[in-house]
Amino acid sequence: MTKTASKIRFRAKLRQPAATTKGGSWTFITLPRNASAKLPSRGMTSVEGAINGFPFRATLEPDGQRGHWLRVNRKMREAAGADPGDIVTLEIAPAGEEPEPKAPADLRKALAAAPKARALWTDITPIARRDWIQWITSAKRMETRARRIVNACAMLAAGKRRVCCFDRSGFYSKSISPPQAAI
Repeated sequence: MTKTASKIRFRAKLRQPAATTKGGSWTFITLPRNASAKLPSRGMTSVEGAINGFPFRATLEPDGQRGHWLRVNRKMREAAGADPGDIVTLEIAPAGEEPEPKAPADLRKALAAAPKARALWTDITPIARRDWIQWITSAKRMETRARRIVNACAMLAAGKRRVCCFDRSGFYSKSISPPQAAI
């Protein structure tokens, strides 16, 4: 855990998404409002902590309501000894250092073909890269995603370090929400 940040402790219900293709493959937790309010960003936020004593490092997703939710994969859930519907204990703190985001294959291919864009991509911060990736992957249609990749490469090549007017939290655009819970 990060030593400089104060720890945020809470209990929450482990939920199963309603629309899972593989039953039991992952679960999620919606953070209580007071826990989300203590985090440094309403958008994606990397944290380190423990779920039922099992240490983890993850990125919280915005819920579009100025809060966050945490994807709990099968490994985390099993290590925590929890099942969907159980109440779990969490202790989290903002991560000391932002992890490097993984760019999707289509973006990596486009950056490989655009040397100026790729040069700026390697120079910006992991948080800025994460915002570009989120802007691209938040597109609902493949045509929009493809257009955003082309636009991202053009903007990066022109020296633009951040996505303009992108609502990281989903609050103003109402474009982001947590999964619907079955449990």
